[in-house]
Amino acid sequence: MTTTKWVLDPMHSEVQFKVKHLVISTVTGSFKTFEGSLETENDDFTDAKVEFSLNVDSIDTNQTQRDEHLKGADFFDAASHPKISFKSTSFTKDGDDYQLKGDLTIKGVTKPVTLDVEHGGVATDFYGNNKAGFDVTGKINRKEFGLTWDGITEAGSVVVGEDIKLIASIQFAKQA
Repeated sequence: MTTTKWVLDPMHSEVQFKVKHLVISTVTGSFKTFEGSLETENDDFTDAKVEFSLNVDSIDTNQTQRDEHLKGADFFDAASHPKISFKSTSFTKDGDDYQLKGDLTIKGVTKPVTLDVEHGGVATDFYGNNKAGFDVTGKINRKEFGLTWDGITEAGSVVVGEDIKLIASIQFAKQA
């Protein structure tokens, strides 16, 4: 059985998250530094093994003060927990798309998560490299991962929602 290794191409990938702010609007942020790999034994990517990690210090919400707060002990505690990591337990076909299950570790807490994956296809770039594209979406509750900080406004509104939407557009390059 031949295993094909794919490595994440950071130039053509992005990792974002969305969270409700004051329940009335959404803040979008991203992580600028991350890495990942995909190992496949099948051409259709079923049963692929996926590993992914992102650098907490690379968080960017377009607001420096908020970014610093997120890196601090109230939230991600980047000094003690510099990486968020994911390791797949299954990658199964679901119609034209896939379901990716695995263990997500944030701030030293590991929990199983299920993510939806849309396969954009496989293509060869100008340089003859084989690329595979995927759009990954999911939702987690930040409190389950120890991100329990709650701010309440004077009027009693919650500052940060509990549910975090995850959105990643990822391109992998096939390794020779």
